[in-house]
Amino acid sequence: MIRVENLSKRYGEHQAVSDVSFVCAPGTVTGFLGPNGAGKSTTMRMICGLTEPSSGQASVLGVPYRNLPNPGRHVGVLLDAAARHPGRSGRETLLLAAMMLGVDRARVDEVLDEVGLASAAKRRVGGYSFGMRQRLGMAQALLGRPGVLILDEPSSGLDPEGIHNMRMLLRDFADRGGTVLLSSHLLFEVEALADRFVMISGGRVVAQGARDELLQERSGTLVRSAEPAQAALGEALAQAGLAVRTAHASGALVVDAVPEQVGIAVARAGVPLVELRAADDLGLEQLFLSLTGTANAEEAKA
Repeated sequence: MIRVENLSKRYGEHQAVSDVSFVCAPGTVTGFLGPNGAGKSTTMRMICGLTEPSSGQASVLGVPYRNLPNPGRHVGVLLDAAARHPGRSGRETLLLAAMMLGVDRARVDEVLDEVGLASAAKRRVGGYSFGMRQRLGMAQALLGRPGVLILDEPSSGLDPEGIHNMRMLLRDFADRGGTVLLSSHLLFEVEALADRFVMISGGRVVAQGARDELLQERSGTLVRSAEPAQAALGEALAQAGLAVRTAHASGALVVDAVPEQVGIAVARAGVPLVELRAADDLGLEQLFLSLTGTANAEEAKA
């Protein structure tokens, strides 16, 4: 179990994380999603006691991470794949970690095999590709047979086969009762794996829940105007008595009405639109892009 309650972090004038709360239950994989710079890594570092929060608190298995005895036996953490001594071999890296955790040496070969790194175990880490370092970091996270995994972008640098194997490994871990918190800025990497999603943008949680819950909650009409007409759009909807449920970071609004009602209201007000559609037509990816304000950026790339 991971519990995050009203976590915030400020660096000078910059609010990196603001009032973030969520729970990761045993037997589940939680996808922690957001664009680069959204606050995912800072939140995970606060959960793991590496960064002191400005306010709020986080607990793992019922206590703050720093209060866990021999935490590597309870929580496997992968936050920085590059944080390994380049002069040691992969096996030496894990043997040293096993000594510190009080784990039997035989466990080292088990986890090397689990992550597909057995054939490169004797090579120096400095010669590893980034994907191989990710595998080594995952092996170290699994070394103490923990009940919780906290992983920051674990699929980064992996080839398609590696991504598939990572998904299978994490799914099996959760199905055996483990708790997984998995961050990514790419929805497609975790959509097939995660049971629940926490979406963050600008340091704030913008949505959380199971896939069907997220899509069902956002039925209605999604409408968006060009930037200069954004205020006029809100006024037109208000004058027509149409309730705006939420405003996305992209400027799009979700309205509690059918598209026809919304279209008539804004047409009467003469507000130009760039998007008008049923919100329940949104797939999870489009919902994510809308909520995190990356939809416009994606459209610009097309």
